[in-house]
Amino acid sequence: MSSFYTPRHRAALAIALVCSLKKKNRRKRSVWSKEWLLKRETLSHMALLQELREHNPEDFKNYLRMSDSCFEVLLEAVSPLIQRQDTVMRKSISPEQRLIATLRFLATGRTFEDLKFSTGISAQALGHIIPDTCRAIVEALKQEYLQFPSTPEEWLQVAKQFEDYWNFPNCGGAIDGKHVRINPPPNSGSYYYNYKGYFSVILLAVVNAKYEFIMVDIGKNGRVSDGGVIEQTLFYQKLKEKQLQLPSNSETKEGLNFVFVADEAFALHENLIKPFPQKTLTPARKIFNYRLSRARRVVENAFGILANRFRIFHTTINLSPQKIDIIVFACCILHNFLRRNNANSYTPSNLIDQEDIHARNVIPGEWRNENNGFIELQGTQAHNNTRDAKSNRDRYVDYFTGVGAVDWQSAMV
Repeated sequence: MSSFYTPRHRAALAIALVCSLKKKNRRKRSVWSKEWLLKRETLSHMALLQELREHNPEDFKNYLRMSDSCFEVLLEAVSPLIQRQDTVMRKSISPEQRLIATLRFLATGRTFEDLKFSTGISAQALGHIIPDTCRAIVEALKQEYLQFPSTPEEWLQVAKQFEDYWNFPNCGGAIDGKHVRINPPPNSGSYYYNYKGYFSVILLAVVNAKYEFIMVDIGKNGRVSDGGVIEQTLFYQKLKEKQLQLPSNSETKEGLNFVFVADEAFALHENLIKPFPQKTLTPARKIFNYRLSRARRVVENAFGILANRFRIFHTTINLSPQKIDIIVFACCILHNFLRRNNANSYTPSNLIDQEDIHARNVIPGEWRNENNGFIELQGTQAHNNTRDAKSNRDRYVDYFTGVGAVDWQSAMV
């Protein structure tokens, strides 16, 4: 005799039973939010910040890495992008609270779980708020504060500053890169594993004579050969294809190639020069190396200032690669914003390398007194430099030891 229940009936009953058991085992949510988190205005750092703003402005600067006036300018710029609507269930977190939480995260590198106690915002909410606010900072400030030259005239303005400040003509910027330590994403294997035994993404930058970033490329995986990182950037592709709109030799000083300065990790190029190796030095090449190091020092200092002021770089960032990229990008733009609007506080003179030409020495900036958390790029293979690239560098040697010589250079090498 056949069963009363057909296979179809039995399957339906089994599904119903499973659903019933899941419903019984599901924990009831006791509260929508923890009680103390609902008292954000009184229990968080907002009351403290108001006190600091009114009576201790220097402590306010230290807390958020900027003055009250700079904070207000920044808040006005990003508020339209991070404002959220109140709901019938709860009041939204204000733009001011979102920005303060984000700046404190960047300044300290504290975990979301730790930061929730001072902000009064749950760790889960911070995981959304901080990347969103960083994205808003980039969107609001990028056009004004991360300007990449696009005409020969704009490049010549950058070069004039290098010549005025560092006695290096025809220079469009100093190039360098750093490994930013991360926790690798799930199932990524050794994709982000670098030569130092860390997991990282790479921040590559071009910096102008005033320690400002004019180009940043973020997110190349740490496993990439350091010497080849630049070759994967849009900047380098345009450089090779002569699409950067650089000045022609008829517009440059002494008809020399317009160049970018870099260190040994990068390949020599007609428009990119680096020092001579120690084993090949002559008196003339020593002078060239020193003159180049003065111009290249700006990028070392820019990275040093960045890590000194934004301690997130002293940590291992535990977020998805996409969120890490936007957080690093926001730090670079905030660096430029503060260099222009709050330079004396953000970068006091003792923080940056100082050169005393009369005493014939370099006084290291205070950022060099600590490990800044970055990992240096390292050249991993010999580069086959073209004859034109070598010839271009030799012409700069002749210039620095000839018509472009300065009276103090021999004493500094």
